[in-house]
Amino acid sequence: MTIHEILKKYWGYDKFRPLQEDIITSVLDGCDTLALLPTGGGKSICFQVPAMALDGLCIVVSPLIALMKDQVQHLKEKGIKAEALVSGISVSDTERIINNCIYGDTKFLYVSPERLKNRAFLEAFKQMKTGLIAVDEAHCISQWGYDFRPPYLEIAQIRAFHPNTVMMALTATATPDVVADIQEKLAFGKKRNVFQKSFYRDNLTYMAFYEEDKYGRMLRIIRAVKGSGIVYVRNRRRTKEIAEFLSSKGIRASYYHAGLDTNDRDARQKKWMSGETPVIVATNAFGMGIDKPDVRYVIHLDLPDSPEAYFQEAGRGGRDEKQAYAVILYNNTDIASLKQNFALAYPPLQYIRNAYRAVCNFYQIPEGSGQNQKFNFDPMAICDTYGFQVLPFYNALRFLEKEGLLMIPERQETTSHLKILVSKEELYRFQTENPMYDDLLKLMLRMYGGLFSTYVDISEKGMARKMYRDEEAIVSMLRKLHKLNYIDYQEREICPQIIFTSPCVSTQSLYISDANYKTLKYNAEKRINAMIGYVSGSEYCRSSALLYYFGEKNSIRCGRCDVCIAKQKEESAEALRITIKDLLKNNPMSVKTLCSKIPTLDESAITAAVREMIDYNIIGTDEDLRLFLR
Repeated sequence: MTIHEILKKYWGYDKFRPLQEDIITSVLDGCDTLALLPTGGGKSICFQVPAMALDGLCIVVSPLIALMKDQVQHLKEKGIKAEALVSGISVSDTERIINNCIYGDTKFLYVSPERLKNRAFLEAFKQMKTGLIAVDEAHCISQWGYDFRPPYLEIAQIRAFHPNTVMMALTATATPDVVADIQEKLAFGKKRNVFQKSFYRDNLTYMAFYEEDKYGRMLRIIRAVKGSGIVYVRNRRRTKEIAEFLSSKGIRASYYHAGLDTNDRDARQKKWMSGETPVIVATNAFGMGIDKPDVRYVIHLDLPDSPEAYFQEAGRGGRDEKQAYAVILYNNTDIASLKQNFALAYPPLQYIRNAYRAVCNFYQIPEGSGQNQKFNFDPMAICDTYGFQVLPFYNALRFLEKEGLLMIPERQETTSHLKILVSKEELYRFQTENPMYDDLLKLMLRMYGGLFSTYVDISEKGMARKMYRDEEAIVSMLRKLHKLNYIDYQEREICPQIIFTSPCVSTQSLYISDANYKTLKYNAEKRINAMIGYVSGSEYCRSSALLYYFGEKNSIRCGRCDVCIAKQKEESAEALRITIKDLLKNNPMSVKTLCSKIPTLDESAITAAVREMIDYNIIGTDEDLRLFLR
């Protein structure tokens, strides 16, 4: 099939968006390709369509588990075989997925960058026939970027196993430095292309207002704009407070943050997507990979850490190409908080060393040992034991991760897996002899197919609801069945883990490289200053200021942001002042006569300009109350 036939068959579109076809053609021509498209610009099609046209498997590297699962689901709904290797899936599922990638016809395999460090996976990867390697969120590879992740640095190493496979990188936010860095770090060959669509959004109006009464201004914006919207804050507790405030004012609102359980998050997201709950108040955990076209406004009540983060979050507005608004409400407290958060994010080097020693002591790991050991991670207990504050302690661990000393995988609620280990006859005999388990086993067999032959994802909460029992009671019964060897019950993990990826070293030997500390700190400070400059600036168009940051030097003024509107008012006022001065140059006249000389303007605007010019001593009045030019 041609790429146009693939697009029509699987995605239902008759033609590509601007740049998509050029990007796809570049990949099919064997060129390493970097695609920079704004949020909502259709990045996924740029690697999914050429992958369908090429022989072999497409490996998609992404740091976002939720986005991986979402894209895999969408591909499966189109009849395309796709899988994701994420933490928490069973050993049998991992083996099945890998075998299908080697021997079967799986077309897409989504993996995290951490997975590429797994020796068993790399051995399997050597046997896979690959057609394309796609790196999503590619800005994560650059230390000049805002979301640098060390595992991304090792992606290029897998190219040695498939040297003829094209490498593709995609991102929605990258400065010129990051664009150059991505190509270098991914070892792009001589045959390479970079495609960048202008980040200008004609239908998205950016605004920033200094505001002490943020709730009042937010309420006025929501009522004036109407429709669906997102309100971003940095604090989980405030998401609930603000949602309740909006609800008390008659606006249907809900809240979302990473601390909610998976089912709760999914339910809130679905209600917002359907329009049942028009407003969602959220931390930045919300929005990545969510493609809701009719978002009419994105309001930030706290300052983002960087223009990149803001651009991505604001870009969720107006994907249907209709008018939308991205508004920041800020005050001096927000600027002070941003600077304070920056200081906490980069604790002193000695603090980082002390945090490392505390972690090793807490888990009783002596020097020279501990590599690949895994423990339940209890940061509060460590902080209480050794007197650390939680936030700077967490940030210290970030730098230890970057140095490859330890790893704290992304916290997530995994799904439980279950398989029946006995025959149908033996299970039936057990049910008749143990009637207390009969209802549960019958329900399991009704709800889930294939339990006798493979591991199946289950929901304890779903079973508890159908049996009118507590979830804890269901879990207890499943554990007993597991102990009796009638089922293999692999219970979901909720507790976060900490993994020591290197042997424990002494505090004196602990080295934090400049690249992992000084360079990152310098770049982060630049981004924070750029963010503060963006909101507090009143000279440059908001859209032009953002585009300039991303390397677009000659963008046009949008004419709609708060800065452009203020300039237009000032330009109109200045033009009126010049007209008044010209009229009074040689002929003093009354206000009424002056107004008659400018019939295109409302009298109130002219009299307001006259009062201002009198206040500034530009014009005066004579004894007959006629105006004259001083």
